[in-house]
Amino acid sequence: MTEITIRELTADEALNSLNDLTEILHATVNSGASVGFILPYSMNDSRTFWQNVVFLSLKDGKGIFLVAVIQDKVVGTVQLSLQMPPNQSHRGEITKLLVHPEFRNQGIARQLMRAVEKRARDLGKSLLTLDTRTGDTAEPLYTSLGFQTAGVIPGYCRAPETDRYDATTYMYKALHKSKINDTY
Repeated sequence: MTEITIRELTADEALNSLNDLTEILHATVNSGASVGFILPYSMNDSRTFWQNVVFLSLKDGKGIFLVAVIQDKVVGTVQLSLQMPPNQSHRGEITKLLVHPEFRNQGIARQLMRAVEKRARDLGKSLLTLDTRTGDTAEPLYTSLGFQTAGVIPGYCRAPETDRYDATTYMYKALHKSKINDTY
């Protein structure tokens, strides 16, 4: 079995992995993943996203960036957004869980999610949130990791490959249940 290493990268370290990151996002979007982009999606589009969105966020201290590495190649990513309003500073939002299609089904996404959850706990976060395309293969992964469905919004986002609008499922996980009031 191939050894997978999970690392946290700073903006400068992430810049050194720009080619791998560009390839991951490009391949993920072009394989049909609903991660915020639509086809056609070029390598330049991918590179621009990393440089103009993710790296700037990391430089501003607004997020945590973890990568999965196999033999010095970045093959997966996940982000923890820390950019929350003052009344939500107890939570983090999981974004852009991406695994290059050639490296899927090796437990990489699960390892990235466990690592980002641990990092959130280390930061004192008591709640994690995320959203995923309803019915997507990631949804059962999140459920298996203890995330619960908060609700589904129909027609939330355009499918990457067509003019169809897909639903999204909002999910959450309480990390410190004693702090979360889950009555509605």
